[in-house]
Amino acid sequence: MTSQSFQDLVVWQKAHKFVLNVYRFSSGFPKREIYSLTAQMRRAAISISANISEGFKKEGIRDKARFLNIAQGSLEEVRYYLILVNDLNYGNTGELRNQIDDVARMLYAYRNTIISKLK
Repeated sequence: MTSQSFQDLVVWQKAHKFVLNVYRFSSGFPKREIYSLTAQMRRAAISISANISEGFKKEGIRDKARFLNIAQGSLEEVRYYLILVNDLNYGNTGELRNQIDDVARMLYAYRNTIISKLK
């Protein structure tokens, strides 16, 4: 069955749940982080699902793949923030790391499926 909307994509659904969990988790950061780490981490997390969404409607395979690659870059940025948060002792990032690993695997597979259509 072909997806009619980006919301039908399981990878987008999982990325969106990840964003919601990042918001919940980061609300417990120290107030001094509101304009720095909290904002940066949220922005990067949002970028993952936003770029999956935008890429979904792109007609060209190269355009689709480019937006999915941007999502992958944002995912790696969030992965770094999770390391930083852990090192700063702002909370246990274990569950978020598991979620982001799941999204990363799915995003990698989805992008590879798109790219395989170029051949």
